[in-house]
Amino acid sequence: MVSTSIHERFAAQARRTPDAVAVSAGDETLTYRQLDERANRLAHRLLGAGVEPQDPVAVLMERSADLVVAILATLKAGAFYLPLHSAYPLPRMQQIMDRAGSPVLLTDRASRSRGLPRTRQVVLPAGDDATAAAPATDPGVPAGPEAPAYVIHTSGSTGEPKGVTVPHRGVLGLVDDSCWDGDAHRRILALAPYAFGVSTYELWVPLLRGGEIVLPPPGDLDVRAVRGLITAHGITALHVTAGLFRLFADEAPDSFATVREVLTGGDVTSPAAVGRVLDACPGLVVRAMYGATEVSSFAASATLTAPYEPTAVIPVGRPLDTVDARLLDERLRPVADGGTGELYIAGERLALGYYRRPDLTAERFVEDPEAPGSRMYRTGDLMRRGPRGLEFAGRVGDQVKIRGFRVEPAEVEHVLAGREGVAHAAVVALEQEGGERRLVAYLVPKAPGLDLAALRTAVAQVLPDYMVPAAFVELAELPLTANGKLDRAALPAPAPRHGTGSAPAAGERQDVLCALFSRVLGVPEVGVDDSFFALGGESLQAVRLASRIEAELGYEISVGDVLNHPTVAELDRRLEELAEEAGLAGAAR
Repeated sequence: MVSTSIHERFAAQARRTPDAVAVSAGDETLTYRQLDERANRLAHRLLGAGVEPQDPVAVLMERSADLVVAILATLKAGAFYLPLHSAYPLPRMQQIMDRAGSPVLLTDRASRSRGLPRTRQVVLPAGDDATAAAPATDPGVPAGPEAPAYVIHTSGSTGEPKGVTVPHRGVLGLVDDSCWDGDAHRRILALAPYAFGVSTYELWVPLLRGGEIVLPPPGDLDVRAVRGLITAHGITALHVTAGLFRLFADEAPDSFATVREVLTGGDVTSPAAVGRVLDACPGLVVRAMYGATEVSSFAASATLTAPYEPTAVIPVGRPLDTVDARLLDERLRPVADGGTGELYIAGERLALGYYRRPDLTAERFVEDPEAPGSRMYRTGDLMRRGPRGLEFAGRVGDQVKIRGFRVEPAEVEHVLAGREGVAHAAVVALEQEGGERRLVAYLVPKAPGLDLAALRTAVAQVLPDYMVPAAFVELAELPLTANGKLDRAALPAPAPRHGTGSAPAAGERQDVLCALFSRVLGVPEVGVDDSFFALGGESLQAVRLASRIEAELGYEISVGDVLNHPTVAELDRRLEELAEEAGLAGAAR
């Protein structure tokens, strides 16, 4: 059993390597000594603001060195951090803040300018003059291995997000795993939002092992930007979602040529994509990772190297060191070799449960029949044991993965059913070409003439973008089985998406943009006034579109340009601005 805390482990590392670089963020770098001292100063501020041991401290900040300082300072004050993703709509942040009752919100200037959730709590800007004047000594607040380190919120079947409470021992169990031994994970590029479980690996594996975390600039990143960061910082390892990995394989498979290990997962990893990347980068190790926030991020992995012959599926692989993985039947008995059972995970990596939700905790964290008084986590994933380790065989419940994020369709249904004009709603995940899934909402209106575009806008103001359905289908009634349950097999496929095509392209550049919109979104006809979002576009497709625009038109356009200029006409004007800025006005017409 781990017998220390994250911040105590970090302080020991800072004493061993005080002058080594711990964090790089743009032009700013912090050594272990500097990070330790800045976190100590902010921890004293937090204690002065009334933070007590095991209090939740909300954190809403952009990617920066101050973000790492804020998270470490929270732990040094004996509290745990409650990350708020900047892309969350304010109502979702408000839900999380209201349930947690955090005494302090740590934020930065950029987040304050965009608006903060309503709070009576103390709002502390990280890195201000008052913090700089605080003592640089460690406040010396202890935290045992069972103390909570963070609460990360995931989609919940009850209509609101549920917070997974992860203790210090869970994080340290992940950090101590032998799969990180050696030099491959010395310099890690942190691409995941800090409000998602993968950030546990990105943040604590390097910082507690004497490595370096490299933080990208704020905002969405495209293939070109990630590739540039890999080269500029000498990145040795990084994690990308299965969808983003597939995009790299399609657009620039040699991007990882100088990287030692690439981790991917969150959804089904494409064997063909792995093959393309390993063909281009034969010295690379690709790890297909499986896990959940409830087991402190990663729980199993499959290691893939060249020469690689793509198979039908990539296995889940073998459990990590401190993961006790069991395949059990419905009576919690081990299944026979070759049989299929639900995966349960026991051991020191388990979360404490769902924050202030004993009912949900009891559903998923069940008593361990092999160790009375201990618990195991019910994953909901059906698996079998094969020659290459665990193999995925399906899901027990309705939870799905969308672009690597866990989504409970019931939460989306709850939001839709609360909208004016909607009598009933059902949400399902349909697989599309390439293996990606998308959410489809089936709606029964209270009266004819439901404004689906306005409904989509309203939902996007409440839910994160990955939980907003890509298609809305209006039905007279929902099909039911004989016993009154939703008949998913009888739900009609959504009609193919079509642009209006009402305004034709004006000039060669708009012609190319219309064609790119069409190919990326799978829409047969696109007019210059059709919206990327209305046609079902999402952030990963925006990354692909930006990459295609650069390849075919030569403009270095960002993902933010695509998201902020969602029609062909608007994007064309943005490209003209870029051309004028570069002294190339009219060159592409």
